[in-house]
Amino acid sequence: MLEQAFNNVYSKFKLHFYQEIFRRFQDREASLTTVETFCMESIQALGSPTVNEFAGFMRISPPNAAYKVNSLVKKGYVRKVQSASDRREYHLEVTQKYIDYYNVSRSYIETVMDRVAARFTSEECGKLEEMLRIVDRELMPEVGLPPKREEDA
Repeated sequence: MLEQAFNNVYSKFKLHFYQEIFRRFQDREASLTTVETFCMESIQALGSPTVNEFAGFMRISPPNAAYKVNSLVKKGYVRKVQSASDRREYHLEVTQKYIDYYNVSRSYIETVMDRVAARFTSEECGKLEEMLRIVDRELMPEVGLPPKREEDA
């Protein structure tokens, strides 16, 4: 029962995102392929990775990652920023263009969270938050994100 309930919620978030993305395709606002969308979500979640960090996380070759990143740079969704500590290294940062694209999903999350806060007590919301933090930090080690670098903080 718990598994099905979680799957239902997860699926609804995905479906809402897909509805909005396809609506944008219809309006010709979106220019990311499906694979590029996955790459962008990963780059954003990794928090300014290098191309090699991105490649390692995605389990693809560095040349393949560089090809995908260069396409995203050309489309204006990513920029390469030289590291302050190692001038030979460049970090990938999402641009405002991607943040605007991504906010399709973000705004719906906020809407649902507002509804959760209105429906449940603050104690219940606190328990849900605690459980989600445990799932995030302890129960999903396969998707461990690298710690944030000092210069990114």
